[in-house]
Amino acid sequence: MGPSRRATLDGGARGMAMRGKGSVGVACAVPALLAAVLAACQSPSGGAAQDGRSGAGTPAPAVRPSGYGAVFLDVGECSSSGTTSSTEVPCAGERAAARVVARHDGRADDGPPCPGTTDFVLHLSERRPSFDEDGDGVVPRGYACMRNLRPPHPGDPGGGGGPRTVVGDCVRGLGDGRVRETACDGTGRRKPQYEVVRAVDTRARCPASTALYVRLDGPSPVGCARPV
Repeated sequence: MGPSRRATLDGGARGMAMRGKGSVGVACAVPALLAAVLAACQSPSGGAAQDGRSGAGTPAPAVRPSGYGAVFLDVGECSSSGTTSSTEVPCAGERAAARVVARHDGRADDGPPCPGTTDFVLHLSERRPSFDEDGDGVVPRGYACMRNLRPPHPGDPGGGGGPRTVVGDCVRGLGDGRVRETACDGTGRRKPQYEVVRAVDTRARCPASTALYVRLDGPSPVGCARPV
């Protein structure tokens, strides 16, 4: 068995918000880190030495393998469901629950944002103490943006979750200027108070009906939200 890989689940967007005329507060949407820890194990692929050279000493092509089992949760591959454990599984199998739609190295806070319809994020790491830098026994490997194979899709506009707030999402105030996404159809634990109706580059471009400004990712960072 090769190095033990670990995945930590991240979902639901929450953050702060700054209200418009006649209101108070401050805001920006950030992903909420859930407490679930997912674990997986994978054997290294065969046929070549781990240093990237073939057995005959000829450099192997610098091509990243694809398909189930070649790279842990590569783009297009699938994971099983579970709140305490998850494994990479064939997408055609009955255990498959979500597909990787994007995968990046490094930390999610520092890397490219996930696609807008991402349902949740898996933070991937590999247990390799000999290379550990901070003493926790884990070396970060990146993060995977996941999309459920079947509904519900909390990352869809108005779905009430996902790591990003997008146009069509609804939010509710949490106090102290903070907001959290909630389903626009009212099926969530909390009823929606505002809907993000437009994304613009400055607040001045928001419509007159705007009551809340929500910080968004991307080239148009201001979300114009109106009461629902």
